Amino acid sequence: MTANASTSPSAGTSSAGTPATGADETDVGRPPLKVRISSPTAVLAVIPVILGFDPGGSIVVLGMEPDTREVHVVLRYDVPDPAVPALGEMLAEDAISLLSAQRIGTAVAVGYGRDAEIAPVMAALRSHAARSATGFALVEQLRVAEQRYWSYVCENPECCPPEGTPFDVADHPAARALRAARGRVLAGRAELAASIAAQGGRTGVAMRRATRESLAQLGRCLSRLERAGVGASAARLTAALGQIAVRDAIERYRVGWSVPVEHAALLTVALSQLRVRDDAWARMDPGYRAAHLRLWTDLTRLARPGYVAAPASLLAFVAWQSGNGALGNVAVDRALADNPHYSMAELMRAVLDSGAPPSAATLPMTPEEVAAAYDAQEAAAEAAEAAAAAGAVGVPGTTDDPPCPAEPVELAVAAGEAGESDPG
Repeated sequence: MTANASTSPSAGTSSAGTPATGADETDVGRPPLKVRISSPTAVLAVIPVILGFDPGGSIVVLGMEPDTREVHVVLRYDVPDPAVPALGEMLAEDAISLLSAQRIGTAVAVGYGRDAEIAPVMAALRSHAARSATGFALVEQLRVAEQRYWSYVCENPECCPPEGTPFDVADHPAARALRAARGRVLAGRAELAASIAAQGGRTGVAMRRATRESLAQLGRCLSRLERAGVGASAARLTAALGQIAVRDAIERYRVGWSVPVEHAALLTVALSQLRVRDDAWARMDPGYRAAHLRLWTDLTRLARPGYVAAPASLLAFVAWQSGNGALGNVAVDRALADNPHYSMAELMRAVLDSGAPPSAATLPMTPEEVAAAYDAQEAAAEAAEAAAAAGAVGVPGTTDDPPCPAEPVELAVAAGEAGESDPG
């Protein structure tokens, strides 16, 4: 079961908790504009645009203010297999718990599919809502199939006939306003994942060559420095050049430009250094969300195997900032497919799963603070190496015990979270 959702920049998008059995992730969020639900047709009009893709085969839950009916959180799950009732129960528990945790006590649920698939989930949602300690109100439950909807709440055949109510939302004013703010609606979540898939064709071939050439150039530069008697490690050289390249790329994208393949190759290689990635992370000013989404989408697509995790994780962060939980989750999927233990991707998955709003996507460290932290870490490592070397030759005043390694630096996405240990 997969859950997806969307949120406004002021509120937040993320993923809800992942059930342990047969589940993927839950995307959580809010619409990019204020959306008020006034009718079933309005509900059905806004869901595809908020999600960014057609919700066929989905269970969608909209959490809203009880008085104004303004939508605050939208969750999307894959319709679970009705042959495994526990999956529907887990979905319902997850949705009600997540909404309750965000102090949302009113919701509308919509299922897209056959009655045999949707009805058990709706029953489970009603049951969990009734047992909620916070007094949860599930004010409407709809099923949608073949451009008709049915209500599980309304029993009046005059307004909710047994053959279903036809609807057409193509020109609904709420949908038009949301499309203007968010863009086109994709055919489904698979198309969303495909939008950040690896670039193939001639561009993919050119990127592979450019990546090899970037590595070769770094090697040649390192050799020249060594011959000149300048001590420099490959990691430090890559970080020094990479930080300049990343800053230049960020500025280019902010003014509407992009970067050539050769520049992109150096960027993806350099981002494998945590110092470069964290410097880029610290520069993700939410005022430039659209430009940053374009930058990290491009690099996620262009990056060759072994270099995808960093740009994809940064894409997940900016997607969270932007209230696009579905994009955030597919970006995390790409990062973890490239490196299953990449800790920034694991952190972003946990953040998305928690339902944390985009307002929590603050940057607790400035680029200058990131630089100072890494400088201190490197100085401590150099001191440790010098002490170890001195101890090995018996220099007086040195200790035989190796010092503790410096803690790696991390940019926390939420207050109180720290500790990065990616292998790069």
